[in-house]
Amino acid sequence: MSATHVLPTIVADAAVTDALRQDLTDAGFTVERVDALWGAEAAASLHRGSRVAALRALAARDTTALTTLATLFVLGLPVSRPDAERAFATTGVAAVAAAGLVRADGDGDAAVRPTVDLRPYAFVDDLGAGSWWIVSDLGELALGTALGEEHVLGIGGATTTLSGLQVPVHVRRVLDLGTGCGIQALHARRFADQVVATDISHRALDIARFNADLNGVDGIEFRYGSLFEPVAGERFDRIVSNPPFVITPRREGVPSYEYRDGGMVGDALVETVLRGLTDHLEPGGTAQLLGNWEYHWGVDGLDRVRSWFEDADADGRGLDAWVLERERQDPAAYAETWIRDGGTKPGTEEFDDLVDAWLDDFQDRRVTGVGFGYVVVRKPLPGGTVQLRRFERVPETLGSNPAGLGATVARALDAAAWLAAHDDVALASAHLVVAGDVTEERHYWPGNDDPTVMTLVQGGGLGRRVDADTALAAFVGACDGDLSVAAIVGALAQITGVDEQALAADLLPAARDLVLDGLLAPRA
Repeated sequence: MSATHVLPTIVADAAVTDALRQDLTDAGFTVERVDALWGAEAAASLHRGSRVAALRALAARDTTALTTLATLFVLGLPVSRPDAERAFATTGVAAVAAAGLVRADGDGDAAVRPTVDLRPYAFVDDLGAGSWWIVSDLGELALGTALGEEHVLGIGGATTTLSGLQVPVHVRRVLDLGTGCGIQALHARRFADQVVATDISHRALDIARFNADLNGVDGIEFRYGSLFEPVAGERFDRIVSNPPFVITPRREGVPSYEYRDGGMVGDALVETVLRGLTDHLEPGGTAQLLGNWEYHWGVDGLDRVRSWFEDADADGRGLDAWVLERERQDPAAYAETWIRDGGTKPGTEEFDDLVDAWLDDFQDRRVTGVGFGYVVVRKPLPGGTVQLRRFERVPETLGSNPAGLGATVARALDAAAWLAAHDDVALASAHLVVAGDVTEERHYWPGNDDPTVMTLVQGGGLGRRVDADTALAAFVGACDGDLSVAAIVGALAQITGVDEQALAADLLPAARDLVLDGLLAPRA
């Protein structure tokens, strides 16, 4: 952050947010219309950190309220006072400035400057399509320098990942741990009666509160404090969190950004959050989180996460756990990613010094890599036991999920409960059906009538691909709900001349995996 850039105080006044909502609506300040101002190529260029293409497109257009808002809040550039007054016809520039969104200096061509980023955001979940306007702090492109340590982040890839991971089932209370700009709390409120949103940053809470008011979303309580301190003694039906998990050297001269750095060594913050879940979940409650975990010399990263849950088991505080690692980076790549994220440019002396600090820290602690992924947990009901323990690597490229993975998570948790209640005898009596998104791929050697490779392909969810032999492919093909598992196995044994018990011993475990993965499901 430059020495001259002072973060404004964001004030959520109902009269101002109501009027501003009207101005944004009247201007047509939506994702679709803003993208149409400069087109896909310019939008991609903006994402890469260049405004040139977008500015050239705007130069060919008449000045309207929409172009003024886009210039001011998306491009982060000043506009004239008359243009700003027309864009804020209901609110008034003075009121927008008093709220902390702009700085108004005189009446010239560059008299109104943005002090925050404010942009439209569109999404799709199980309730349908929706849209909001989200305030966050100005990014590196607008500031022209590295971010400040109090920076409040806006919408990014992690944001949409976690919002899509939230289970789309209505509950009474949700905790958004480390709310930032409030986006997860807004999403959570769509499926909850009440949301409590916490953060260690007063500024983040001010912005989150403003965003809730601006979008007319009630039922969210904002509380200041670290981790679970603001909700001591309270339990929730769901906990969501994109915690400040970035692994940062605790050394002088290394910036500690509130939005991403939890102030602990290594992945200790993620461990602390996971260990604290059981005390704050209602029985049957779930949590969905993002996180990083370290790989150490001779110790697999997922095994380290597994140990955190196994320690809870030993204390009688076990949770169902499903951990999906979507990416792993080596120490240098991890360091460079997050140093660039803070706005420090490669090729500079400062960038090189920070990379050195990161690599020294990793070397001292024998870290060989860092995994990133999702964590889903569920607290057993009274008298219940742990039903799901799954730690797996699933490539980020798999699956097509425009509404996110929340429904997939819900189905997996339900499937785990169903499987726990069905031993092999009960499973053999069950009637299963193939999910509607499952197809089968077959590959043949030229001129050969028998396939050499058969693969069951899941179209949605995690987009899993399951290699199948002839027996498994035939079994899945027969799962239309009419015959029991035992009847299908018996018929296949008779057709192929294979021992029925031996075939059942092969197919029943495979059927369990396919039910858990969502390729098969119990007949309704």
